[in-house]
Amino acid sequence: MKVVIIGNGVAGISTARHLRKLDSEVEILVISGESKHFYSRPALMYIFMGHMKYQHTKVYEDWFWEKNRIDLKQAWVNDIDWSQKLLRFVNGETEAFDKLVLATGSKTATYDWLGLDLKGVQGFIGLEDLALLEQNIADARKAVIVGGGLIGVELAEMIASRGLQVEMLIREDHFWGNVLPKEEAKLVERHLVEHGIQLRFKTELREILGKEGRATGVKTSASEVIECELVCIATGVRPNILLAAKAGVACNRGLLVDAHLRTSVEDVYAAGDCVEFSSPIEGRYNIEQMWYTGKIMGEQLASTILGRATVYNPGVYFNSAKFFDLEYQIYGRVNRDSKDSFYWEHPKGKICLRLEHKDQKLVAINALGIHLRHQVADQWIRESRSLTYCLSRFNDIVFDPEFFRNHAKAIASAYGEQFG
Repeated sequence: MKVVIIGNGVAGISTARHLRKLDSEVEILVISGESKHFYSRPALMYIFMGHMKYQHTKVYEDWFWEKNRIDLKQAWVNDIDWSQKLLRFVNGETEAFDKLVLATGSKTATYDWLGLDLKGVQGFIGLEDLALLEQNIADARKAVIVGGGLIGVELAEMIASRGLQVEMLIREDHFWGNVLPKEEAKLVERHLVEHGIQLRFKTELREILGKEGRATGVKTSASEVIECELVCIATGVRPNILLAAKAGVACNRGLLVDAHLRTSVEDVYAAGDCVEFSSPIEGRYNIEQMWYTGKIMGEQLASTILGRATVYNPGVYFNSAKFFDLEYQIYGRVNRDSKDSFYWEHPKGKICLRLEHKDQKLVAINALGIHLRHQVADQWIRESRSLTYCLSRFNDIVFDPEFFRNHAKAIASAYGEQFG
């Protein structure tokens, strides 16, 4: 049996690795037009900032692929012939398959703004965007980042490291308003401002202005003009479904799959950022574009491809990020407008913890500036532990370095004052 995987991100490569672990005979080919080797996408910012080189971002040594008999091909797929189970490439070549995995990732979400085609305008997802940013920043003095999410902060840190002014346009009245409660958002906002980032709230992009094919500024929803030479679009990402939709695979916002990651076409599967589940998974979103979910999808999909049907089970929702040097973790679904939560913030405004509950049973955690043990946080939420249980054993969940201050006593004291 020959399994062909389109996409060499974490979902595609996890599928390939676990296929080989489970079956020594299956033929595996991974195809990507972007790069031949699997690399760490989160590490791209560190290449730009001079902390790493591209070769450092390769998760596996070059010999790994030959040793594990996983073939790699750098090429762009143009279309799929289902009748012959054949891929056709842009260069005219073809490739046959028995089973196909679509792991085509995501792309920058853009809208019908004028000026998107100007030089100096871009998103930031992969290697091509990294190279483009090096070109676009060469003669720039100021950057405007459209959007206030995780990619926006990543870009802000990268661009500020080169000495440019950075201004972020944020649609909501506080940072990452569709995710963070206001208390956490305000803490992050203060941190960004301390690092020299200008924030404009309740502000949307109306148009990108340009002259002689180059961006010169943006016009906001308030008709204000902000001069800049670099415009970075960070308004989220969308599943990259162009190839699948063109080939007739059922798609909505993403590439539709069932609980086993099977698409509407027989012997065709999907994993990673491009996926949208046809039916909701309890406690999860239908589209989840995160590194660890792609990894889990790949691991579990390998079993299904080899005839051991496995239902996708990612466990308790989790995500983590960094806002410059401020670390963020979320476990479970934190309702940004919920009144059923305990919130503690350090007097210096650099660290906070939110424990969301239902009838005093833990359902979700937000943490900024505190390192939490994933296994313990996951277990406490799955077991619906009481808040008093969690706070009395708070040292079990914290793994801050040795010389970090322990906040367990202050947090427990604040809880006592709030709840008695």
